[in-house]
Amino acid sequence: MSSSSTREPSTERGTASDASGEGTRAQASPVAALAALFAVCAGVSLYATVLAGAVPVVDERSTAGPTLDRVADAASDGGVVAPARLAEARDRGPAGRRLNVSLAADGREWGVGPAVPGDSSDAADRTNRVDRAGRLVSVRLAPGRVEPGRLSVAVWS
Repeated sequence: MSSSSTREPSTERGTASDASGEGTRAQASPVAALAALFAVCAGVSLYATVLAGAVPVVDERSTAGPTLDRVADAASDGGVVAPARLAEARDRGPAGRRLNVSLAADGREWGVGPAVPGDSSDAADRTNRVDRAGRLVSVRLAPGRVEPGRLSVAVWS
């Protein structure tokens, strides 16, 4: 018998001839890894897009505050609101919404815009959600006469 039947251990690690399997590792090519990453990202994006279309979005943001800022800018001159300039503030409301602007000072009141739902006796108008905001302002009642007053807006659909 020859001694060729005994096998010497391989000195190379990680080769297929290693009988114990130590050192053998699988490795993915970079192209395959990028393709898998792209597939996962595309799947998550598709899921999020479908989910966003299925869940109704409710806009709970207040629109009256920013509208009040725009109305005050339009109706005031040098920080003092003039009742005659309220008409200029009529178009400062959000698109697709109705706007009522009111000003009260020294026992008098001024207003522009349609009647606010809930203020009338019409029950159908009460179904609309009215967003309101107001602030204290200086009001020019006559040349040289400025009194404190309240500027208010009501915004609804």
